[in-house]
Amino acid sequence: MSEFTGYKYEDLEIGMGYETVHLITEEDVQRFAEVSGDNNPLHMNEEFAAKTVFGRRIAHGALTASYISGILGNNLPGPGSIFIGLSMRFKRPVHIGDTVTVRAEVASKKDRGCRVTLKVECTVDGKRVITGEAEVVAPRRES
Repeated sequence: MSEFTGYKYEDLEIGMGYETVHLITEEDVQRFAEVSGDNNPLHMNEEFAAKTVFGRRIAHGALTASYISGILGNNLPGPGSIFIGLSMRFKRPVHIGDTVTVRAEVASKKDRGCRVTLKVECTVDGKRVITGEAEVVAPRRES
């Protein structure tokens, strides 16, 4: 089996999509806090979080959003693509123990600069937790 080398700009079509699924664990939250430096007690302290509108700890929004980057860099378009923009809205909290489904779908292409806009969303139990758009530069097929 050969290694996936990504989609070239010319191979991308409107409507192409890719989806991944991730279980948010305590270890994910701990490691993300260490890497990002975000130790907000809303994410790290159950006692503190219990007194908030959420009633319990929530995962970092940026942790959930980072799974979008994984799709763009690994799957659609994949290796060689350059992530240049992300616009998103956080709709609902994600909790430790939640399973997040992440989807990216090609929404538009601009030949100049090989720019591709993808509709992105993250859901938990079928409910949107993040919605938005990502922009990438896809590699061109070698002539």
